[in-house]
Amino acid sequence: MGVRVSRAMLAAAVAKEGCAGTIASVGLAQYETHPDADFTTMNREALRQEIRTARQLTDGVLGVNVMVAVTDYESLIRICVEEQVDLIISGAGLPLQLPAYTEGTDIQLVPIVSSVRSLKIICRKWARNFNRIPDGVIIEGTKAGGHLGYRIEEIESDMPSLEKTLADVLQFTRSLSVQIPVIAAGGIFSGEDIAYFMKLGASGVQMGTRFVCTEECDVHENFKKAYLNAKSSDLALVKSPVGLPGKVIKNAFVEKLNEGQRLPFKCKFQCLKTCNPATAPYCIANVLAKAAEGKMDEAFAFAGSNAWRCNEIISVKQLINKIEQEYRHVSHDVTI
Repeated sequence: MGVRVSRAMLAAAVAKEGCAGTIASVGLAQYETHPDADFTTMNREALRQEIRTARQLTDGVLGVNVMVAVTDYESLIRICVEEQVDLIISGAGLPLQLPAYTEGTDIQLVPIVSSVRSLKIICRKWARNFNRIPDGVIIEGTKAGGHLGYRIEEIESDMPSLEKTLADVLQFTRSLSVQIPVIAAGGIFSGEDIAYFMKLGASGVQMGTRFVCTEECDVHENFKKAYLNAKSSDLALVKSPVGLPGKVIKNAFVEKLNEGQRLPFKCKFQCLKTCNPATAPYCIANVLAKAAEGKMDEAFAFAGSNAWRCNEIISVKQLINKIEQEYRHVSHDVTI
């Protein structure tokens, strides 16, 4: 949901309905139209404005997702602190120093991990250096959209299922002195899915894909149409300059990349720690920015495995009501 997909409008609408609305902090600055501006300053102020806009629309729970992989990670966290968000969600790397930047605040810190091993490393590091543990953890499986915490070879082999990873994480968190909520993510689409994972022990779920096809989602209509027109066979993996695979909806642009075509670019910002502009086949920031603007012939849409199941654009309120109805319908008879 990064690079201008989940911004103030969507996050506020979700928060107004009693859920935790999340602003994705990566790539918010309109650097395309200000090529000579300071990248870090632009990103900081763009995030500040999104948080303030959302706060004007709701007093609900508001979080910000900040990727460890971005070079201005600390500066974006500092904005979250200054603007007093309710929680910070952090993945795309291990947020080992996150508590140092939020010390003295009540902000809830929730890392995203893909394995119990990663969570153990975070907990050990935070306990030793900051005398604390995460306030919750999101376990993201291979069915999620966007960048995934696995190598392509791992995803294409027999990776542990989200259910198996959830069980491993729950076994570990139950051994902690303080119990923390474990949140399942990746491929969760319906109220039935929510009931299923909560019956397995999850405290809640994180959903992204289904919320793209809402009236309040901040992306261009062409991005949403890519979801509405997708078939199950259209979901594919692409190699990203981030160093991680990304799950996308196939189109002509994706075919060019898969054929090995390179799109040369000049990088003024080095926005990602792991990206080498000299060897990267394309600029992921530019591609995702164009996608958010609806220029789908020059970009691709990140999407979860169930994007093809989206068949309408409705309001966030209608969608959450629909998901709640699905949940109530099955929550008492879900079998595992």
